[in-house]
Amino acid sequence: MTIGRGRSLRDLVQAGERSFSFEFFPPRDEAGEEQLWRAVSALEPYAPSFVSVTYGAGGSNRDTTVRITGRIARETSLLPMAHLTCVGHTREELEAILDEYEAAGVHHVMALRGDPAEGPRAPWTPTEGGLTYAQELVEMAAARGFRIGVAAFPERHPASPSLDFDADVLAAKARAGAEFAVTQMFFRADDYLALVERVRARGVDLPILPGIMPILNLSAIRRQGELIGTDVPPEIVARISRHEGDPAAMRAEGIALAAELCEELLAGGAPGLHFYTLNQSRATLEIFERLNVTV
Repeated sequence: MTIGRGRSLRDLVQAGERSFSFEFFPPRDEAGEEQLWRAVSALEPYAPSFVSVTYGAGGSNRDTTVRITGRIARETSLLPMAHLTCVGHTREELEAILDEYEAAGVHHVMALRGDPAEGPRAPWTPTEGGLTYAQELVEMAAARGFRIGVAAFPERHPASPSLDFDADVLAAKARAGAEFAVTQMFFRADDYLALVERVRARGVDLPILPGIMPILNLSAIRRQGELIGTDVPPEIVARISRHEGDPAAMRAEGIALAAELCEELLAGGAPGLHFYTLNQSRATLEIFERLNVTV
């Protein structure tokens, strides 16, 4: 069930409902935009809780993100959640972007510190006149009445000294006004379940949605995992690698692995699933078929 402006994901979860949501990124050209809207149309009948639209480092996709989220708000039944990062913006610029979202009918934001332009492992340098922490962005958006999601990390954030530090940060964002979190992609259910335990031990009942990205291309996932600090377990590499040279079989194995992970997460108490779609619907729909999720 889609959450409305007056209903939070926390409300949905406390009512015993399960959340399914999808993430898209701003298309770079006309062909990419057509692909995005095909994916939106294919996934809309599943009535996700929300769909999120990412936001490039330093505001590189800001205008497109505002336009896409505004169009989703106007022309579909979906609830759009726009990403917003601290990177490259002053406080005044961030307030202006929130003004734009509000004017576009977008009242839900994913508040992120964001990564330096050089990547998540590069040293973090705040913009002069800007914000240093995602918590500050949460406070800014919450003060204006936005509903807020934040990022969570089942495996240690590349710039973090420890898993406990990550849990402390997530708890602080919840206390600042965040209503739920979405995790970075991961491939072991135990990593997610341990994160939830650490956060609960800090007295925080924030709903934490696991972020799901099926492995359709092993080398691409490995590169991304190295960048963001996500490990691809040897047993998964072994299962995928058995189909080396057969892209269709490799893809099918990746879908099967993702569905198995989803089943394990839901059985372990996850309040739902958040799918990184890469602006395509086919993989998500194939996972749904395996999970018996229907329109």
